[in-house]
Amino acid sequence: MAEFGEEAARHWRYADLPGVDLLRARYVRKTFVRHTHEHFVIAAIADGVEVFHHRGADQYAGAGALALVNPDTSHTGRAGVPEGWRYGAVYPSPDVVAEIAAETTSLRGAPGFVSPVLDDPYAVRLVHQVLRAADEGNALAADTLLRIAVTRLLRLNGGPLPQRAVRTAGARVAARARAVLEERMAEPPTLETLAGDLGTSPFALLRAFRDAYGMPPHAWLTDARVRRARRLLDGGTAPAQAAVAVGFTDQPHLNRHFARIVGVPPGAYQRERKNVQDAGPPSP
Repeated sequence: MAEFGEEAARHWRYADLPGVDLLRARYVRKTFVRHTHEHFVIAAIADGVEVFHHRGADQYAGAGALALVNPDTSHTGRAGVPEGWRYGAVYPSPDVVAEIAAETTSLRGAPGFVSPVLDDPYAVRLVHQVLRAADEGNALAADTLLRIAVTRLLRLNGGPLPQRAVRTAGARVAARARAVLEERMAEPPTLETLAGDLGTSPFALLRAFRDAYGMPPHAWLTDARVRRARRLLDGGTAPAQAAVAVGFTDQPHLNRHFARIVGVPPGAYQRERKNVQDAGPPSP
C-alpha cells in the first residue's frame, strides 16, 4: 500500500478478475470531492465511519456496513469520526454486474443498488475476502467470492437502474453542453461562451447541468479529465503527458485532482497497472 503519513491506500487490478478494480485504504483526513465512477462502488467498512453525500443527503456507513454507489452517480467522501475509516472496495463494471444479475437474480433491465448504505457484516467480510484472495493470487476464490457478494447485495438491495431520459429542454441543453466539454476537454470554453453557443444564459445552463449530472460543469469537467487520464495511464502514458493531454496545466495539477477522486496519486495508480500487465494475461 502507498503510505501518506497516517493514511495508506492501494488501488489495483487482478488479472483474473477482468472488469473489476480493487481498493484497500485507510483514510483519516482524506476528502473525496464530488465525482462519479464508470463502475459500481461496493465499499466495505472495516473500522470507523465514512460519510458521503449522495443524491442530496449525507449518508453514514460504519463498521459492518457497505457504501453502494451506482455508475455515473455523483458523490463525495470523508471521515465521519476523528479516527477516520478503514475499508476495502471492489469496483465491478456494469457488464460484470449485469452478467451476475442475469445468472443469479430475477432483476430485469440494467441492475443497480436501491439504497446507498446497507448494514450487512457478512457481505463486508465477503468483500475483504475477495481482496485477500486477489492478494494471494487465488483466482478461483476471488472470482467465486465476488460473484457471491454481488449476488447477495443485489438480492438484498437490488433493483433496475433508472433510465435517464433527456425529455426537458434543460436536460437537452445539459447533454449538449456535456458533449461540447468532452470534445473540448483540453481547451474548454467559459460558462458564458458555452451558454451563448447553446442559446441559453449562464445561470440557466448551470442549473440544468446540476440537475442532469449532480455537479456544475467545471466539477464535471475535472471528473471527466481524471477519468480520461486513468485510461491514458492504463495504456502506459506517463503521468506528465497524461496531465497535458486532458487539459491540466502540469503533473502536480493532475496529482492533486487525481488523488482527490481516485484516492491514490497517478504514479502509484499506474505502477499497480504495470504490475498486472507484467504478470501476463488472465489464467484460462
